[in-house]
Amino acid sequence: MKEQLRNALRHHAQAVTIVTATGSGGPVGTTVSSFTSASFEPPLVVVWIGEGASVWPVLRTAPLFAVHLLDAGQTGLADLFATKNVDRFGAETRWRPDEDGVPWLLDAPVRLRCRTARRIAVGDHIALVGEPLDITHSDIATPLVRHQGRYTSVA
Repeated sequence: MKEQLRNALRHHAQAVTIVTATGSGGPVGTTVSSFTSASFEPPLVVVWIGEGASVWPVLRTAPLFAVHLLDAGQTGLADLFATKNVDRFGAETRWRPDEDGVPWLLDAPVRLRCRTARRIAVGDHIALVGEPLDITHSDIATPLVRHQGRYTSVA
């Protein structure tokens, strides 16, 4: 059933985002395609994180995190943050910590800086619910999406 579900959901196009936070060991981040708004009143968003994700030990206790929406030209950045055992915040990544130390990816056209509102375990994933505290954005003419197991865009 797991593979059937995975194969069926490949037909559902999803926006590609990068979630970042800071822990005692420094900045962490990962590419996530399970992101959505949850509520407008109060304003809430949800990111789904696998319990086995390398960032989960930090996100489990982080009071703040950021969600970065990507442009179609940022597949390299999405790949970098999806790759295991690499320095995601190395010299090739343009980023800086914000006033609370949350990593801000400078080239991401949309950034939501969130306070962690709640963490809800659902199966082998955690719904990380965030309350946006600050939103910066520019127009995204062609958002990066994942469909059929590969990156594509929506014009």
